[in-house]
Amino acid sequence: MSDDLAPTTKFRSLTGAPAKLARLLLCALTLLGALWALEIHDAFSWTFFKEQYLGLFFALVLASIFINVKARAADTDDVIPWHDWFLAIAGLTVGGYVAVMYPIIAYRLGVLSPERWILGGIAILLILEATRRVVGWALVWITVPIILYAKFAYLFPGILNANGSSWQRLVSYLYLDSSGIFGLPLNVAASVIVAFIFFGQALYAVGGDKFLTDIALVLMGRFRGGTAKVAVVSSTLFGTVSGSAVANVVVDGAITIPMMKKSGYPPHVAAAIEAVASNGGQIMPPVMGVAAFLMAEFLNISYGEVALAAAIPACLYYVALFTQIDLEAAKLGLVGMPESEIPLLRDVIKRGWVFLVPLAALIYTLMFAFWEPGKAGMAAVIATFLVGALQKETRPTLKSILGSIEETGKILLDIAVVTALAGLVIGAFQLSGLTFKLALLLVNTAGGSTIILLILTAVVSIILGMSLPTTVVYIMLAVLVGPALVQVGIPPLAAHLFFFYFGMLSLITPPDCIATYAAASIARADFWKSGWTGMRLGIVAYIVPFVFVFHPALLFKGTPVEIGAAIITAVIGVIFLSVGVAGYLFQRLGWIKRVLMISAGLLLIPSASTSLWLGANSVGILLGVALVIAEWSSASKHAISLANVDQS
Repeated sequence: MSDDLAPTTKFRSLTGAPAKLARLLLCALTLLGALWALEIHDAFSWTFFKEQYLGLFFALVLASIFINVKARAADTDDVIPWHDWFLAIAGLTVGGYVAVMYPIIAYRLGVLSPERWILGGIAILLILEATRRVVGWALVWITVPIILYAKFAYLFPGILNANGSSWQRLVSYLYLDSSGIFGLPLNVAASVIVAFIFFGQALYAVGGDKFLTDIALVLMGRFRGGTAKVAVVSSTLFGTVSGSAVANVVVDGAITIPMMKKSGYPPHVAAAIEAVASNGGQIMPPVMGVAAFLMAEFLNISYGEVALAAAIPACLYYVALFTQIDLEAAKLGLVGMPESEIPLLRDVIKRGWVFLVPLAALIYTLMFAFWEPGKAGMAAVIATFLVGALQKETRPTLKSILGSIEETGKILLDIAVVTALAGLVIGAFQLSGLTFKLALLLVNTAGGSTIILLILTAVVSIILGMSLPTTVVYIMLAVLVGPALVQVGIPPLAAHLFFFYFGMLSLITPPDCIATYAAASIARADFWKSGWTGMRLGIVAYIVPFVFVFHPALLFKGTPVEIGAAIITAVIGVIFLSVGVAGYLFQRLGWIKRVLMISAGLLLIPSASTSLWLGANSVGILLGVALVIAEWSSASKHAISLANVDQS
């Protein structure tokens, strides 16, 4: 569920005893997280601190990174240098110290003993180096100045001036305090995300990925532009399992992009469709991206409440994408896939019905039984392996099960180290007091205007997201900007979903849109054309967050009548908007008609004021319907005239 998977070229290809050790560490990391998510520790009679588990998890993460990941891409693949052995042992030491000693540490947290700040300093350096290896320098260069600010805040002028801290206090705080390394982000990764990554890998181990693709073919293959619609459905289904746009593009795009190109879609359009569809996996319930689980923890609400609130905006996102894909197919004269390439529904269901069981188990335990997300995820993992064993075609082998456990550990590495790094950032902000000062600064800059503050937040979210994973962007904004949005009266859930959306949009917004870049590479398409097309296809995601902030009915907050009216008008408005930006309805549209159709769509988007909303809706529906009737009439006359010419 990471937003940026560590490039495979950075992983070593080990043999012999080192390879066995590397696999053992990765498997131990996954199994440890799985057991914790299943709450096995509650069965023991002795007191076991959460921080002790996080310390052991952290130790395995650092050791696994320094054993498995090269310091530089050019380094030898099959040899572990002596210094990486040393770093792996150091990682086991700093995590093991917390795992063993935390019962004593907890009662003497303010004591600045030498071993604490020495081990804390080593832990911080190890996190920075591990982060550099798995996701590059960008996060390191952002984190180091933040830590230095916490030390030297007394040198800054005006509102940024603060007391600062000694190195011993700063390092010990970041290492051992609940707002530091072992804080909320790492806790969510170690107790929730591990279960959902494992679920995705379990599905692959029993052939669930082929079932998802076949279902998409059955549902959408025969319609015009069928290959693109298959790409959207399959990427959405994959996305609800992985929650990672880049992982979706790499796994699903390798199949769907060539299909789209073969059917007649231009390479840049195929790349854009796959990137936008894959990116939507982060916002599509029932399983969203990592940030959604963090959001539930930050807001102290259930994950089910977050998923329910995200449902309508996510559906609007895909309504816009489907509408534009269909119109693009009509514009290009594309038809559906040949029947010979579409599997029979009865064959797909006969072979793959078992995969519906774990998905149903996940939805039930999350949404209705209100289990903890990690426990619900593990229930889905267990259900996947059990139902997979019912049929010979899907029965997992011991090798495939071990492979899924190992691959889960490998994917966890970058998520875990990035969330540990996020703990450093949060801790430094909390210790320096910058969290509260920045909220005040933002509100003052916006002049108390909610809309200006939202625009500033959206711009900052996209800019930060161009160099950072969505998860880290969300964490930073939740700490820095969240209080400012709440301070001006925006409901906390709407505020957090707002910058979650814009952090996610950075993955398809040029110039540094990594999901689009990955898709363009597979499609061998022009990156810039792919990027701008992706922005057009994902246009709703740039608008809807501003809407649900002022109209909470789109987040399922309100009476049934308000929610129903908001859904109906929003869907119609999104369709009109999509027609306008696509530039096609029954025939190609000129710029004036496109502008009018876009205007009709925007007028149908819900607003905060009921009277304004009803008035705008009335104008929008009349304008949109008039344009549709006029275009249908014009296209019909044109078709009749062409038919007469052919007859003559």
